[in-house]
Amino acid sequence: MHIKDCPYLGISRRIVYPYKGSVLYVFSSATHPYPGRIIPGSDDLHFHSRRITPTPPIAAKQAWQEIRHGETVTDDYHWLREKTNPKVIAYLKAENSYTQAMTKDLAPLSKKLYGEMKGRMKETDLSVPTRRGNYYYYSRTEAGQQYPIICRRLAKADAGFAYDASASEEILLDENRLAKGKEFFHVESFSVSPDDRYLAYSTDTTGYRQYQLHVKDLSTGKLLADTVERVTTLAWAADSQTLFLVQEDATTKRSDLLLRLKLGSKPVEVYREAVEQFNLGVGNSGDRKFIELEAQSTDTTEVSLLPADQPQGSFRSVLGRETGHRYHVDHRDGELFIMTNKDAKNFRLVTAPLATPGPEHWKELIAHDPRVLLESFELFRDFLVVSEKADAQERSRIYNFADHSWKTLQFDEAVYTSHAGGTPEFTSGQYRLMYESPVTPPTVFDVDMASGERKLLKQQEVPGYDPALYETRRLWATARDGVKVPLWTVAKKGIKLDGSAPLLLYAYGSYGIPAEATFSNSRVSLLDRGVVFAEAHIRGGNDMGEHWHDDGMLMHKKNTFYDFIDSAEYLVKQGWTSPQHLIIEGGSAGGLLMGAVTNMRPDLFHAVHAAVPFVDVMNTMMDASLPLTTGEYLEWGNPNEKPAYDYMRSYSPYDNIERKAYPSMLVTTGLNDSQVMYWEPAKYVARLRAMKTDPNPLLLKVNMGAGHGGASGRYDAIKERSFEMAWMLSQWGLLPSGKR
Repeated sequence: MHIKDCPYLGISRRIVYPYKGSVLYVFSSATHPYPGRIIPGSDDLHFHSRRITPTPPIAAKQAWQEIRHGETVTDDYHWLREKTNPKVIAYLKAENSYTQAMTKDLAPLSKKLYGEMKGRMKETDLSVPTRRGNYYYYSRTEAGQQYPIICRRLAKADAGFAYDASASEEILLDENRLAKGKEFFHVESFSVSPDDRYLAYSTDTTGYRQYQLHVKDLSTGKLLADTVERVTTLAWAADSQTLFLVQEDATTKRSDLLLRLKLGSKPVEVYREAVEQFNLGVGNSGDRKFIELEAQSTDTTEVSLLPADQPQGSFRSVLGRETGHRYHVDHRDGELFIMTNKDAKNFRLVTAPLATPGPEHWKELIAHDPRVLLESFELFRDFLVVSEKADAQERSRIYNFADHSWKTLQFDEAVYTSHAGGTPEFTSGQYRLMYESPVTPPTVFDVDMASGERKLLKQQEVPGYDPALYETRRLWATARDGVKVPLWTVAKKGIKLDGSAPLLLYAYGSYGIPAEATFSNSRVSLLDRGVVFAEAHIRGGNDMGEHWHDDGMLMHKKNTFYDFIDSAEYLVKQGWTSPQHLIIEGGSAGGLLMGAVTNMRPDLFHAVHAAVPFVDVMNTMMDASLPLTTGEYLEWGNPNEKPAYDYMRSYSPYDNIERKAYPSMLVTTGLNDSQVMYWEPAKYVARLRAMKTDPNPLLLKVNMGAGHGGASGRYDAIKERSFEMAWMLSQWGLLPSGKR
């Protein structure tokens, strides 16, 4: 590359561009009135404006074809799936370099946001201790350390097993030490044996969510030789010597194999699940008298039980496997409690004798209510706690076996979330409850199950945060088919509904997973700059009951996208924002949502953040060798069937990119993502860049050392979020000072 006949141009610096060996010359405005750039790979000088715009990498096109239902499908970017290909890694790094160059000016703002988030974090902190057996377990964090330290103290037996802060601390896992030298680290399973001696835990060091089992002898502090790869769930037998483990397939990542591991011996296969749509999970009953094996697909469940004191015995199915029947089981005093959807769309709770659990022996404890979703239940010696949801709002109810009475636990805020906080002792009279809202930080209560009295144990300290400055509201948008869609908002008090406010609209809407009105440390930095945050409970979740999920899956999936668009239009119509101030965000299946609605209504959104987005729907769902594919036919549809193929093809973001204008977009992913492979967003960006007709920025940011959940360390995580938020604030035109 060279410059011809331009001796008067002052070259302030020379940048070696990281893609295809190009060189970028940047011209100083002090020496020439028209600073500009040289396009990499070209001898031509281009003048444009007073700002220099880097040139994005252009992915090469390589011919690839496949016949599907008689149609020849081409994919010029199929080669980006080749993770071991150096050209693929070079391209991803080029995209990162381009994103870095395009967002270089955001570094001060990102740094400021990071400082704000860190300042609201209580860096040295202690969780509320929880009793399990003879010990109280808790985790603590130390300033400057990325990960928690997991500890326990011996309970005070002569005082009713009360927590004794003076008892010596035993460090079980210092995750910072285990993570030393690793770019990524995560502890998944964590289970102490019934005799309190052994700790079984699993770790992931890549972000690919494949976990290796470790067993630690807590009496010596040493690891045993026992280890198993790709463990997803585990449960101890009563002898404290036998572990039941579920292992996933190395390629498909389907949890299909149950193993029995006697410490000091090799694992033995107990059961292999043959049906591709089912995954296995193993755990303990609440009273720890049984090992529970659950085989689960999207629409069907089978539970099998094994007495925990007979680890060499055989599992017995409770109710067999009936297509469409979903149920969950726990045990108390020779009786099974069964949460079932048989003749009960939103589930009901029945009891049956352990020896004869069939429907002919059922006694109904909680009847089906079409307006209330029974989400889960927890069984104790003297009490039963159920978690329910009505009109997108959670509540808990406590049943007293002694007097057959019910008590309801609810809160006064307009929107909030409350859920079980983990009460492992079957004999407990106290129920641990977690509560938070968009304005209330995470709060821990112990509820006396006999009286219903709540005791505040801890509210997460957020330095510098004043909840009185903010307000949250419940809204209802009307979808195009007349259905009422709930939303919630949080903003600083005094927001004017004149359409001028910047607004971030978030949603997910898949797998029956609901939207939850939670608190966010990072979000406060947006609210303090005048941003409104809104989340829509669109169909595809279970926010309004099981039918809400049904109406947003399979051949009704487009309702998810329509609900989101209609919610956005409602917010605009009501004056919360305008299309010029509206940014949208979603991740994973919510990233599919982002891609779909951006194709459908690019004019409605100013900018889009799609995180680890499931955007290459057809290529993924047509490849049965990929993780998660066949198991999700019941959620998305089986594209080997022509009607399902045509319907999925009509909304797949990658397949519906058109030559038109699109909003500004930031797409983020992780190289080691096992849920949505990195190549989906990479291919999506490559095709979109080749097709779109607008000058709006399109950025791809790849974490080269993490997976679906992003960075694992707490400081690294907020650093990632500070970048994303800085990008959004720049799209709104909000300066570091908070002024536009």
